[in-house]
Order: sequence, then structure tokens, then C-alpha cells
Amino acid sequence: MAINDRTRQSVRDRAKFLCEYCHSPERSSSVVFTLDHLIPQSLGGSDEFDNLALACRRCNERRYNFTTEIDPQTQQEVALYNLRQQLWADHLIWTADALKILRTTTTGRAMAHRLDFNDEFHNQGFIQKSRQFWTQGGWHPRSEDPRQEM
Repeated sequence: MAINDRTRQSVRDRAKFLCEYCHSPERSSSVVFTLDHLIPQSLGGSDEFDNLALACRRCNERRYNFTTEIDPQTQQEVALYNLRQQLWADHLIWTADALKILRTTTTGRAMAHRLDFNDEFHNQGFIQKSRQFWTQGGWHPRSEDPRQEM
């Protein structure tokens, strides 16, 4: 079933035009962000509003249809955090300079590993260069996101 424009816009509004995973601003992209299914369609997920998340292409492609990941520290399989039941700030925090996302919980470590939030395994850290530019422009990170003290 195709997702209608009204639902698509409502998802974008709810996310405040940020990727719900890495909190990148949609306006930093040359294309509108994609809609991701929290429970992937391949695993029986629906197109219902509460199952949809706004995602940048990086996060959507890296998440794919995974719902769990191995925590690199404990080597335990952990469920990826549910954007509708948990808060980003309960698992992740920005560095003081807002260039990297740090993990504060097992769930945060698993999510950050799966999505490679800081491009530690892809693209020679390109996302950190982008975040520096966004920070200089004053549109990153969002004020509600926790940050390390200077």
C-alpha cells in the first residue's frame, strides 16, 4: 500500500524535519528524507503512522530491516531502540562540539553500531565534517538534545 502525501507530511512534522535516528536536519539534504518502517514490512510491519519514522538515506540504508544488533561491548544481541517507546536522549548524547554521537546505554551502543552514526566504518568520517558545517550555520544539534559539558 502506498503512503499518502498527508501521512508523509505528518511524519515529517512529528519528526520536526530531523532524521529520527541521527537527528540530521532534512534541510541539509538535497532530497527529502525517506520514511522508514520501525517494524520492517519484510517482517510484517504496516504503513500505519506509528510504524513510520523520518530517516535520512544513510540511516535508512544502514538500518535496512534489522530490529536487533550486537552490542560491541558486551557481545549480546540487543533490540534497537523503538522511537515510539523510548527517547533518543535516554541512549545517546552529543559530544560538546556536536560532531559525534556518543552511546550511553547498551541499546545506544547497538543502535550506533548498526547505523554507524559517526561514520567510523564508512565514508572516512564525512558526517562529522557535515555536522561541523551545520553547527557553524546554527542548525545543529537541536536544542533539546543532550550535549556533553565543555
